[in-house]
Amino acid sequence: MKQTNNGSSNNIANQQNAFSMENQEKLLADALQNVRQHAFSMKRVLDQGVVMDGLKHAANMLSELRTSLLSPKNYYELHVVVVEELHHLELYLTDEFEHGRGSHDLYEVVQYAGNIVPRLYLLITIGHVYIRANELSRKDILRDLVEMCRGVQHPLRGLFLRNYLLQCVKSLLPDQEQESPDENKTGTILESLDFILLNFAEMNKLWVRMQYQGHTRDLQRRETERRELRILVGTNLVRLSELECVSVDRYKTIVLPKIMEQVVSCKDSIAQEYLMECIIQVFPDEYHLHTLNLFLKGCRELAPTVNIRNILISLIDRITSYSIRDGVKQSILETIKLFDIFSEQISEVIKSRSNMPPEDIVALQSALLSLALKCYRDELDYGDKVLESTRKIFDEVTPNMQVQTGSYAAKELVKMLKVPIDCYTILEVLKLKHYSQVLQLLSYRERHTVCTYIINGILDTETIIPTAEEVTLLLDLLATLVVDQSDSAFESSKQNIANEDFVEEQNLVARLCNNLHSTDADQQYHDVFKNGGIERMRFTYPPLIMQAYALVYRYKAIKDQDEKWEKKCQKLFQFCNQCLTLLTKPESNDLPLRLYLQGSLAASEIDTESTETIAYEFLSQAYVLYEEQAGDTKAQAESLKVLIGTLEKVSCFNEENHSTLRQSLTQAAARLLKRPDQVRALLLCTHLFWSAKRKNEAGNIEEIRDGEKVNACLKKAAKLTTQVMDLAAQIQLYNELLNYYLYFFKQNHPDIDIAVLNTIIEKLRTESARLEQNNESVEFINNQIRKTFDYMRNQAQLETNIEKFKGLQINQ
Repeated sequence: MKQTNNGSSNNIANQQNAFSMENQEKLLADALQNVRQHAFSMKRVLDQGVVMDGLKHAANMLSELRTSLLSPKNYYELHVVVVEELHHLELYLTDEFEHGRGSHDLYEVVQYAGNIVPRLYLLITIGHVYIRANELSRKDILRDLVEMCRGVQHPLRGLFLRNYLLQCVKSLLPDQEQESPDENKTGTILESLDFILLNFAEMNKLWVRMQYQGHTRDLQRRETERRELRILVGTNLVRLSELECVSVDRYKTIVLPKIMEQVVSCKDSIAQEYLMECIIQVFPDEYHLHTLNLFLKGCRELAPTVNIRNILISLIDRITSYSIRDGVKQSILETIKLFDIFSEQISEVIKSRSNMPPEDIVALQSALLSLALKCYRDELDYGDKVLESTRKIFDEVTPNMQVQTGSYAAKELVKMLKVPIDCYTILEVLKLKHYSQVLQLLSYRERHTVCTYIINGILDTETIIPTAEEVTLLLDLLATLVVDQSDSAFESSKQNIANEDFVEEQNLVARLCNNLHSTDADQQYHDVFKNGGIERMRFTYPPLIMQAYALVYRYKAIKDQDEKWEKKCQKLFQFCNQCLTLLTKPESNDLPLRLYLQGSLAASEIDTESTETIAYEFLSQAYVLYEEQAGDTKAQAESLKVLIGTLEKVSCFNEENHSTLRQSLTQAAARLLKRPDQVRALLLCTHLFWSAKRKNEAGNIEEIRDGEKVNACLKKAAKLTTQVMDLAAQIQLYNELLNYYLYFFKQNHPDIDIAVLNTIIEKLRTESARLEQNNESVEFINNQIRKTFDYMRNQAQLETNIEKFKGLQINQ
């Protein structure tokens, strides 16, 4: 007994040593060399017609498959070579039978081979030949072979042996309802099912047994090897799915129960996970639909360590995809209550697994939610039930607590909450009563992610939120981005304009404001962002103000239908004024200034009794903001341009108000710090005295056409241009000055004639000649001057302008 134990220990030690990389390569090389030698001898004697010697050499070649020292990967390489060589024997025997020279006792002869592995390989090969030659009953040979393979109980050798058996007979398995009447009984589909199911059961047992052979320290290596071999077992299920006579009823009563019995009884997590996934993938969708309860019941009986989540999600996803195909959905939903079945079974699975991780629970609920929303699109209650049950599950596990930030459960909840956004419009999502309750399970960062996803979905689909009630629901849902949150203390320090993420987030919210659009003008505006805080106002108030201005135009368009439209417009302007007053606190003056000017234009357009008062107030407020920009020369110059342009377009002022404003802007232009800015601003001011509009005493709108003031501005600009020290900048200003003189010349200004134009042209030529050449900036300036001269030449050549431009000195 002691000697036996020592021998067993040495055998295990030899096996462990054999699994080193170098030893494996050597063992494989030696085995392959022996195989090729015996294969060569086998082919030589077969060519001579000596079958018995050929069988002996084949048996010697097959003896190499008796090894226990090769890893599964190397054993596979050896097996491939051996089977390829064995195929030569099969072809030879087949040819012999086709020409009537085949021996009828080979099947009995090879059973006397000394070792069981070579014996069974030879039996399978010869049995295959006999079946094709109709030498013996097909179903008897199949039953005989699958039973005799039980003689090899070594897991690795047994798996490859049975896989060889399946590959040899897969095209010979009977696939018919009734047996043929000839003497050699071919069998029916039932014999095929018995054969494959028995082969599958035995292969699964061998596969599982691999887990428990060897030392525990090699457990991880064995699990890896088992996963490499899993396809050998799964091939049986693939072959079952290929049998045409396996109907839904036969699958439900015979095939699936026996497969599930084997899967459940093996109690091995690796085998159960793979085989359940294999069942889902290889059999048709229709079969799964009619066996849902049986399959899901088997899921509850799997080992506790099995990742049941992936199995169920895979099944739900496949059923969902099948159910929503054209022409399939209606018939399925009428006959099979998919949601009820999955909902009940998933609930039972969660109850039966008390230690199921929260992330797995959420993943299952997410898959169920996807099923409910895609298959039962019109039944919002189904989706809401899933959300409600999810909230209840978490309330039971962690009552009054949020899911930890960054946890797997939080990530799965985020994925789950994105499902309705992908399946529905936001208007439909707002009808899910428990959606916001599940959202509140998340901490600030995850809620932020979901809310951002919701807004992006609205913007991408260009969804309009039409009613005040829906706007309120939406902004309650998006509260994380709209107002400060009690659980965002850590994030509050980052909620300012210096933070790029915060800026990006609030820009999204601002864009969302443009989608709050009602067909009813009285429901269009909603002041829902007032609690967002100072930092958010700079983003949310500008689009709200612009929407209020747009609403003013809408009220004007429907004034015949609404007697109170003027009062409503006045209230809107009052609101905008209040918002702009708040906006000037956190924001630089540029944006509020432009919004004031936009309001002045809007007031001018609607033409009510209070139009002039509102427009003057908004313009004067903009001018105050302009003056507060005294420290920023560039900003002042740009703001003054916008102020001048706005006043030129506003047409609701009487002479007194318009005179005050245009004189103020002209004085402001002369007070700018830099000479070039002064010149350009004064040139712009010329329009305020020419093309700008005002109301006369009769209430009619007329252009000002004050040529004296225009001439004064032009002369002042010309004088300031001579004071510019930079020659290149001075020449650019002379070119701009020439363009303005040309404009007013064409406008028939009484004090501007050809002589004035020629004076400026001559000055421009004289000064430009002083510029240094071969300079990019100089080339740009010369190009601008050429364009001006070309335009003047073209104008002078027009038939209608020949007399007007007579005497223009520009051609030479």
